[in-house]
Amino acid sequence: MTTDRTDHSPSLDAHWMPFTANRQFKQAPRLLARAEGMHYWTPEGRQVLDGVAGLWCVNAGHARPRIVQAIAQQASVLDYAPPFQMGHPQAFELAEELVKLTPPGLDRVFFTNSGSESVETALKMALAYHRVRGEGSRTRLIGRERGYHGVNFGGISVGGIVGNRKLFGTLLTGVDHLRHTHDPARNAYSFGQPAHGAELADDLERLCALHDPSTIAAVIVEPVAGSTGVLLPPVGYLQRLREICDRHGILLIFDEVITGFGRTGQPFGAQTFGVTPDLMTVAKGLTNGCVPMGAVFARRSIHDAFMHGPEQLIEFPHGYTYSAHPLACAAALATLQTYEEEQLLTRAGELHDYFGQALHSLKGLPHVVDVRNIGLVGGVELAPLPDAPAKRAFNVFLDCWEQGVLIRTTGDTIALSPPLIIEKSHIDRIVDVLSGALRRAA
Repeated sequence: MTTDRTDHSPSLDAHWMPFTANRQFKQAPRLLARAEGMHYWTPEGRQVLDGVAGLWCVNAGHARPRIVQAIAQQASVLDYAPPFQMGHPQAFELAEELVKLTPPGLDRVFFTNSGSESVETALKMALAYHRVRGEGSRTRLIGRERGYHGVNFGGISVGGIVGNRKLFGTLLTGVDHLRHTHDPARNAYSFGQPAHGAELADDLERLCALHDPSTIAAVIVEPVAGSTGVLLPPVGYLQRLREICDRHGILLIFDEVITGFGRTGQPFGAQTFGVTPDLMTVAKGLTNGCVPMGAVFARRSIHDAFMHGPEQLIEFPHGYTYSAHPLACAAALATLQTYEEEQLLTRAGELHDYFGQALHSLKGLPHVVDVRNIGLVGGVELAPLPDAPAKRAFNVFLDCWEQGVLIRTTGDTIALSPPLIIEKSHIDRIVDVLSGALRRAA
């Protein structure tokens, strides 16, 4: 297409947009020009309430002065430092601050630049860990149906969302998947964790019997599966996975890219659900979305398994040019300070009941078939239009946008994950606009 540029707006042609219906978007662009607190503004000056924290990441709200100033200050002092064979003080300071928040035992931090890179790193750590311990037969990775673990080849291989996999060939070999935990027949409209389904974790025993547990390196799951439509773990499910992994010497990886940094009411989902993994991936809320950054938290025993041999040799040949980037470290440190000062990492727990009750008030509206919630994350599942999957939810998304509220859709589920600074009046506004859009979608 050729865009009319008489209004000095940029041409839309060259940018191939990620995870976007490009043709639809470029016919009616949805542009954001400014953000502050709980809101975005369009180039025309229209205010839009952010119901999704940008993309699950702006947990402390937009344009927080402490974070903005930290990035600017760092850029003026040390804009870049090589992370291979060199270091800078902020990287070590940030790692020390982070392990104060993690479950006990997860006290080693490897920095990446995104959730996708964090997943790739954790998978490589798991494979290499078994090899350096003399169990090189453990090469198999287990994901879960309807899981999302980023977009690199390892992540989409262990991931279980068909639309993210089908275009890219056979992916990694030696990967299998647990059954998903979505069970609307027993758990529809659960408030918080569903009561039924802990036994679904026993599917791991089936895979162990099929492949032999001595060939399995790691199991990776999201404590709450976000991108597939906000699927919560049944009560006892994660505990049972932990027990089975321990029984067979398999590492358990939690992908907390979405659930990390206060989304479920505790700093991490591992603490909310009372289960500590061996490796944990994070990103998004680590820097409040301001500068790309991710990390992997590892048990000390995993880290120490690599610390053998000649000291001048690289123990783990992996990393990124921008690992522990100075600007990202500055943003993350300022973000953690903001979280602490405003007690944001537990605020979702305080608002859990109010947010959940507001969402569940949508039960009974046209085409609503389920509502799911925990902390400040919620999913409203809609019955799909015949022969048009995802269209009904997308229509609701467009309607809410026109009404000044930004929501997110995944398939036919509406996902909400507002900034942790949200007030009850904002929750009321989001649900009111969503309710109207659902009625009009009928």
